[in-house]
Amino acid sequence: MAHAITFTDTYPKAPLLTRIADGLANWIDSVAENHPRMRAVRALRAMSDTQLAARGITRDEIVHHVFKDTYYR
Repeated sequence: MAHAITFTDTYPKAPLLTRIADGLANWIDSVAENHPRMRAVRALRAMSDTQLAARGITRDEIVHHVFKDTYYR
């Protein structure tokens, strides 16, 4: 006796333009997250409050400190 198995997509693919838009959004997000300024923000957020105080920064001033020459003039 022969058995035939057919596979169907249980999760159909999204339309082409949706997949392109999602890929573009993921790419933009990865570029933004890997920017040196965002890495600096993450590094400062990982520090303790005493380490930040030694640098003269409070926790709520981290983003302002990192982006001060770009956005806060």
